[in-house]
Amino acid sequence: MKYMFIMRSTAEALEAAKEMPFEEMINKMGAYNESLIKAGVMLGGDGLADVSEDANFVVDFSGEPPVVTDGPYGETHELFNGFWIIQVSSKEEAVEWASRCPLGPGSKLEVRRITEEADFADFSDNEYIQKESEWRKQEADLNSENG
Repeated sequence: MKYMFIMRSTAEALEAAKEMPFEEMINKMGAYNESLIKAGVMLGGDGLADVSEDANFVVDFSGEPPVVTDGPYGETHELFNGFWIIQVSSKEEAVEWASRCPLGPGSKLEVRRITEEADFADFSDNEYIQKESEWRKQEADLNSENG
């Protein structure tokens, strides 16, 4: 089973982060990432740039055509700062790894299961479900050739 951990911060967490030396934060996250990698469960993950950076934007699909703006973003508690994607054998194992994340007071880690082909078994004859399956096989073949 694959899970995505979505790191969320509140105003309290952002203030607390200002009190911790940045290198200490890097070391704590680095050690956590290393433990995920050594356990063989981490598939990916990254931190996200601050919303104040110029490269961030919002696409609003409320109208036609969609509108692209530099914001407004949601409330602080609606934003997320980074993510991990892990593959584990059970929900309980995902909970265990999520609980080890070195986040401080005011931070939250939202955990969401990533859908798999089996979730779409009732639609196996759908053109795009079939294409998705083929794309995944091609990606796996490419990764095995390069890895």
